[in-house]
Amino acid sequence: VKLLLYSTHYELHHGHDHHEDQAHHSANPDRCDGIEFDAIAPDEKGNSFFFKGDHLWKGFTGPAQVSSAFFMELDDHHHLGHVDAAFRMHNKEKPEDHDHIFLFLDDKVFSYYNHSLEEGYPKDIQLDFPGVPSHLDAAVECPKGDCNSDSVLFFKGEEVYNYDIATQSVKVRQWAHLPNCTSAFRWLEQYYCFHGHNFTRFHPVSGEVNGAYPKDARHYFMSCPKFGHGGDAKVPKCSEVTLDAITSDKSGKTYAFTGRIYMRLDTHRDGKHAFPIARTWKEVTDGVDAVFSYSDKIYIIKGDQVYIYKSAAPSTLIEGYPKSLTEELGIEGPVNAAFVCEDHHIVHIIQGQTMYDIDLSATPRTVAREAPLPISGIEAGMCGPDGIKVFVGSEYYHYETPRILAFSRIRPEPKTITPDMMGCVE
Repeated sequence: VKLLLYSTHYELHHGHDHHEDQAHHSANPDRCDGIEFDAIAPDEKGNSFFFKGDHLWKGFTGPAQVSSAFFMELDDHHHLGHVDAAFRMHNKEKPEDHDHIFLFLDDKVFSYYNHSLEEGYPKDIQLDFPGVPSHLDAAVECPKGDCNSDSVLFFKGEEVYNYDIATQSVKVRQWAHLPNCTSAFRWLEQYYCFHGHNFTRFHPVSGEVNGAYPKDARHYFMSCPKFGHGGDAKVPKCSEVTLDAITSDKSGKTYAFTGRIYMRLDTHRDGKHAFPIARTWKEVTDGVDAVFSYSDKIYIIKGDQVYIYKSAAPSTLIEGYPKSLTEELGIEGPVNAAFVCEDHHIVHIIQGQTMYDIDLSATPRTVAREAPLPISGIEAGMCGPDGIKVFVGSEYYHYETPRILAFSRIRPEPKTITPDMMGCVE
């Protein structure tokens, strides 16, 4: 994980002014001083909250705010000056709990949705999570696929309690090689144990730690002067966003590329964040021309070279690559855009105002069809369940099928890139 270059930041609006409340609380802490967080958890909108005492930080940038500005019961009147642990529930089998934030203090648990305390809370921890101890240090959700079933990992001292949501069974483990976590965080399908102002990434089933840890959280999970890379980057205006490529793989992960960075667009549960392309595809160091997904692999085109990576994390370059465009696809560069529709074997390559169809199941691969396009200046394109999107500057055009794109002589009305799509601002 690298420092995010920018992240979406949606403000919550409340019906009263909290400046007066602020005066009754301790001075605002500065997480760039090196903070040991009490808890970290995202809400149902993908905003991440970092808790410390009676303050919290919303997102990866910005100052501390009084916790009760977002969770009204977290104030001195309710004796909730801090929290011990927090997590966002992942339980699609129980919609009444799914995406709720659970906050823990001493032997009580509080359930929030849309920043409102649910009726009947607080409760004793044992009523909602039998077998889980009180006075917790940390908690983090672990959806099925990461863990064997939808689960929650609770941390207390050197012990980790794996709580199975469906069966309410608890398995207790000791991961001696993992520091005692004072907070834990699942972010972009990775798991992080925070301790002091450092963090250690771990595997949620085995507790295994790979790589050089601990690392200073100020380099990665917040924007601090003299820490990290790109922390001063501003969220771009939607009218300024231009794409070099966009693709969605078989698992539903959607990537947009611009310059030397990329963004995951399917991670609304964690917010949208930009990273260097070389962070994930380390051999691609100077941007991309086109990207498409096919048969559990991602094809990245740059100049006259094709890089093919396994889609599954970590992205691994297939042996023998990169190869030339001519050798791999039977065409010469440069390429402006490329896309494949799900369960099809045709890659549609756009060069200038011409689209070339290449059968990826054929050997050797050659151009099967070519067609002039009604639009010039296409820079990126993708095929999804709702059809084709081709991007020209900060606008895009929608077509139902590649055939309609190729043979329609009526240009549809362009649509503009929106904050929901790309995490930009109007």
